Amino acid sequence: FSSSTYNKVWAEAQKELEDNLLPEELSAQVLRPEKDRVVFVQRLATLFVGYVQVFRQLEEAYDQVVHPQKRRLIREVLDGVMGRLIELKSEMVEKELSEYHYMDDVIQDLNLTPMDIEIPVPQYFLSERRKVLQERREMLSSILSTMGVEERPKVTRVLNIEEAIKIIQVTERARQGRLRAKFMREIQQAEERQKRAKDVDRGPAALNQAAVRIQKVWRGFQQRTKTRKERDEEMIFLGMANQAKRRGKQEEYEEDFQKSFISVTEKLREMEGPDMRESLKDQIRQWFIECYDAAGSFPDYPEEEDGGSALIFSDKNPEEVSSLFKHYLKLYTFSLFSYILFLIPKEQSGIALWFADVWQNRNESQNFSQRHEIELIKEDKRKEIESEIRVQVDELMRQELATWKLALEKGKGGKAKVIFLLLRTTDSLFQELVEQALVKQPENVRLEDYLGDYSYLGTTLRQTDIEPMPSLSDLRQLITLYAILPLGSQKVHEKAPLVKAILLAGPNGVGKKMLVHAICQETGATLFDLSPVNLVGKYPGKSGLQMLLHMVFKVAKLMQPSIIWIGDAEKMFYKKVPKEEKELDPTRLKKDLPKMLKTMKGGDCVLIVGTTQYPFNADIKSFCKLYGKIILIPRPDYASRYVMWRQLIEKNGGQVTSALDLSSLAKISDGYTQGHMAQAVRTILSEARKQQLAKRPLTAAEFIAPLAKMDPIFKDEEEAFKNWYAKTPLGKKRAKAALGKEAEEETPGKAGKGGKKKGVK
Repeated sequence: FSSSTYNKVWAEAQKELEDNLLPEELSAQVLRPEKDRVVFVQRLATLFVGYVQVFRQLEEAYDQVVHPQKRRLIREVLDGVMGRLIELKSEMVEKELSEYHYMDDVIQDLNLTPMDIEIPVPQYFLSERRKVLQERREMLSSILSTMGVEERPKVTRVLNIEEAIKIIQVTERARQGRLRAKFMREIQQAEERQKRAKDVDRGPAALNQAAVRIQKVWRGFQQRTKTRKERDEEMIFLGMANQAKRRGKQEEYEEDFQKSFISVTEKLREMEGPDMRESLKDQIRQWFIECYDAAGSFPDYPEEEDGGSALIFSDKNPEEVSSLFKHYLKLYTFSLFSYILFLIPKEQSGIALWFADVWQNRNESQNFSQRHEIELIKEDKRKEIESEIRVQVDELMRQELATWKLALEKGKGGKAKVIFLLLRTTDSLFQELVEQALVKQPENVRLEDYLGDYSYLGTTLRQTDIEPMPSLSDLRQLITLYAILPLGSQKVHEKAPLVKAILLAGPNGVGKKMLVHAICQETGATLFDLSPVNLVGKYPGKSGLQMLLHMVFKVAKLMQPSIIWIGDAEKMFYKKVPKEEKELDPTRLKKDLPKMLKTMKGGDCVLIVGTTQYPFNADIKSFCKLYGKIILIPRPDYASRYVMWRQLIEKNGGQVTSALDLSSLAKISDGYTQGHMAQAVRTILSEARKQQLAKRPLTAAEFIAPLAKMDPIFKDEEEAFKNWYAKTPLGKKRAKAALGKEAEEETPGKAGKGGKKKGVK
């Protein structure tokens, strides 16, 4: 596709956006408020579908347009459309009193397909943060490797005697077959050589032919030598002509080089200045902590005329280091000097070092024209900018050190520990959380791997007062709107309706944990695990708990976007803690986590995601107070099961042929979850069975046996989830609306206690 193609896509998106904005403006200025709930929801659904179309086109244009100024403008509009989608979703939930909405009639009227209203995950969420995400992955991998922990432990399957013998037999027969084939090939080649030797003609004609061949080779060698010599002479001549031209280019390149100094400096100051400032603060704070750990008191901050913090962290020769070390040794340990580098004096071998470090092994294959190296200018200018910023940082850190000393005198115990925590560097906190298994590597799954088809009869069923079962395609849309889009875009998170915590509730095997990992992978989010079972024995006591939460939320905000996952979330709000779990203290976060949640603001791209398969064991009032969004995950419907069987079989190395009746398989697996189906496929598609597929295709009957060994989701379990959800705030509102009580509650001036009216004065 050419640039003009994507410019056209952008133009079409702008036109459709204007077409969507026009009825919204008319509705706000001219039209009367719509009183019919059904008509209003239908209007919202139509708007929502329209904005999804605009969103898809803008995302495609932003991903492919290369013009930088155009991309900035497209990005502004794209973020705005994402925010409007979330706003419309919030309005639809408020008016329809349900997290799930069915728009099959709308897409039919607009001649669209279900794929046309699938909300994509913008590519720029990961592409524009690739370097940062790569550094985080490398840091996590380095810490895990230091701990001796493998990121992805290999799962080995134990073979029984029959399977082992069969594999050995097959391997041995194959080896013997290869040997026989090799032996027969050698015999055939020997026979052919003997036959050719008998047919050789040794007469005068053969001798003449041999002489001609020798002459050809010799003449070719002579001509190649002559051509090489002439080419060398020509290159010498051309080189002399090029020298004058290259001297002219030197002036041009030098002028460009001088101009680059100004532009690069300004860009560095704008782009890297804030990071430099924070990095310097972290280094100085770490110095505070190390000094306090060593001597029990804080150091005196170096004065500006002495060089400020540069006195501590600057490059020094051995004599300076020795002198400074003796000065501070009485108060601080050697950890103070972990930042000091020992370098060879530049006046002795500066030129040699510069050549060896910079130019000797530098790869210039991409710099054919030999223009100046921007990165070298950046390295030089970074030092100047760092010196400017250091003066500002020193002033701030002197004040912070004074505040810290005062706080230490007044605050003791837990408060002091929290203040210490705030001064530690992000890297040190991150390393500690990884070592405590509170930060984990997300599994490599994407949202598209969460298979499921669209609900084609949702509107029809609702018109007949039958509540349809949500499809897994609808669930993917909820996860995208509530979690992925706000976490992926800072602007969307700040402007759109804020969702701080989401609860995923559903039976075992419906993919709750998979969705958590998919959110992390789609947004590049850091994954924190605060599940009750993962906190056992870590940071005990009240002060330890405060330190844990402050540490987690500080790192989560600094390394955003972040997901704080709480598995078995019901345990935190147990109605009654079981005897066997009392020692584990699963409710220790019950009071403090909601307090920390209140400190999160619109700019903090941090999301708490709880998962539970036994929500009825928790105190529902406290549960719903923490989790603003509660999503009930259903078992897969027929359409989703049909898609899943095909995808799972092909993903595990199987083949879907006419012998495999997927329709029947989807019907008989009603009540089973995605986890059940995946386990059945892995059981059947062993290595031995895959080798037989060419002669014996798969059949639906083969999957019945492994499914029969598993317990499906029974009706009483499904009803338990529905009854529990009906007690949530949204479930209660929907039940009251169905009974026609909502209008009564909204009537102002309803009499309260004592017959007096409330609400309106």
